[in-house]
Amino acid sequence: MDASQVLQVTEMVQALQSPGGIPNHPIIFMGLAVLTFALHILFVQLMLGTSLITLWGAFSKAHYWRRLASAMLEVAKVSTSVAIVLGVAPLLFVQVVYDPHWYTSNVLSAMWVIAFIFILIVAYWAIYYYYFQNNKHKDKTVQPKARWSMVLSLVLMLVVGFIMHSLTSQMLHPELWKTWYTPNGVLDYSGSKLHAYNLWRFAFFISMAIPVAGAMLVSYRRFKSVRSDADQDYLNWAGALGKKWIKVGSIVATGLYIAWMMTLPETAGDFATSFWGIIGGVLVLSFALWAQFRLKGEAKFCSYMALPVALVIGLMVAISREMLRYTILDGFFGYNFLDYKIVFDWFSTIHFFATFLIVGGSVLTYFLTVAWQAGQTVGVYTPSPFVDRLGTIAIWIISIWTFLFLAVGFYVWAFR
Repeated sequence: MDASQVLQVTEMVQALQSPGGIPNHPIIFMGLAVLTFALHILFVQLMLGTSLITLWGAFSKAHYWRRLASAMLEVAKVSTSVAIVLGVAPLLFVQVVYDPHWYTSNVLSAMWVIAFIFILIVAYWAIYYYYFQNNKHKDKTVQPKARWSMVLSLVLMLVVGFIMHSLTSQMLHPELWKTWYTPNGVLDYSGSKLHAYNLWRFAFFISMAIPVAGAMLVSYRRFKSVRSDADQDYLNWAGALGKKWIKVGSIVATGLYIAWMMTLPETAGDFATSFWGIIGGVLVLSFALWAQFRLKGEAKFCSYMALPVALVIGLMVAISREMLRYTILDGFFGYNFLDYKIVFDWFSTIHFFATFLIVGGSVLTYFLTVAWQAGQTVGVYTPSPFVDRLGTIAIWIISIWTFLFLAVGFYVWAFR
């Protein structure tokens, strides 16, 4: 593209910005977008990896694999729910500062955006169908029922992941929007096509499910090993399998990351050889090195560190990913989200962080406490008075927040 064409694209995108501006500094929204994306993609990869283990165990005749598949099914279904909830946040934050790009991409592929919801519902239903068909069977030597539903769930999860990947890729090509909207000079209102994708990029994020699932297995071994009824041979097998998945998966993911960097569009310039382009691959590979040197022998203390290390690596990859988007949209097309018009709204900012920290923090603390203690209890778990009090506090906080939310809404509706 020559300079005049780039300028036309830049002016077009800027004209699509919301004239109302944004309620606080753009860097806050971008920081939250990166953080929530890292959390979201961690649970996506955890869901995919543990679903794969569940599926492998469902078709295996080995007792340990069947047993592990049953345990990882619990992780897979919870990770699916968490991934869906967390997936809303990065989209909300990105569309605040990249609204011209995100909304245009959605309109160009509107049919797939709508289909995304229905496909996700079926995938979510399928994993729970498999769960309810098999959770009543305590004998793990019995061949699981409805294995087709687990296959369906995993395949559809990959489909919705590819849809989101394509929508994100289309954001980075504003120079092609008119061509996609008017192919051969004819308006296309259908929104029936996915116009842009990079299979190496998609494969990289999917492949990270292998080392992340490995980290889950290592943590699972450590978590269960303290119980008096623990089968140490089985847990050691699961832990060793997890270490292998971390090492092999990280090497595979690093190769795919390099392939992604080698196939970046020309608009990315020299990003692949820049600090942010290199650091992502280096950190992914470092996960294998960390597992090799830190997860030796019993490694009881370090076992719990596997998932936090995966999260930190994922966070740095998320930062690199965002720097790539910024390099293309600002470095080539001159769209700098930091220049977005700001109309400060301190109430909405304080309300958001209070909701996130107080409401979310109290409920999450209670759920994690119950899950942790129940998992390490032999037999029926009975919460202590302290845990009961945590639950009561969480309920009161949610009730008060709901009342205030409705009260403010009614006030605005009635008096403004």
